[in-house]
Amino acid sequence: MQATIAHLLRRTRQHHAIEHATIHLLAARHQRIAIAGLSDPWGFTLYGNVPEDAVRRAVSEALLRLQAGEANLAIHPNCGTNIAASTVLITLAALMGSRGDRPYVEKFATTGLMVLAALIAAQPLGMRLQQYTTLADVADRWLVSIDPILDGERSAYRVTLE
Repeated sequence: MQATIAHLLRRTRQHHAIEHATIHLLAARHQRIAIAGLSDPWGFTLYGNVPEDAVRRAVSEALLRLQAGEANLAIHPNCGTNIAASTVLITLAALMGSRGDRPYVEKFATTGLMVLAALIAAQPLGMRLQQYTTLADVADRWLVSIDPILDGERSAYRVTLE
């Protein structure tokens, strides 16, 4: 059972890296379009109003560039890992800063300073944590399909990898 879970986690981390690399490439070419993604053991889903041919080119190029050793593409500053790190640190700072039997003004000032420190620490921590939530070694991954998903006015694409 553990080998299966380890295998699924490895694939999810690899797909997360390919998702990030794809978003890096799409964002560079389509600067005014918001793009997001969600990875799983079978691939990832991209959300954003991007032309299908651009998605196909970006996914193919992302995979090739990661396989060629451009591991830096696996890390993205807008990753949910960064948001999670920020949320945890800020929540802990707020809880710690507001505890105790002190005057309200003192609690407010302490909490504000602690939250500010948490905000400053969160970005580099989130970027570092991505070394565990992504895996740029994608030599054993290849593209199976890219399927458009129409959701009202929003576009999305399901990217299946093997």
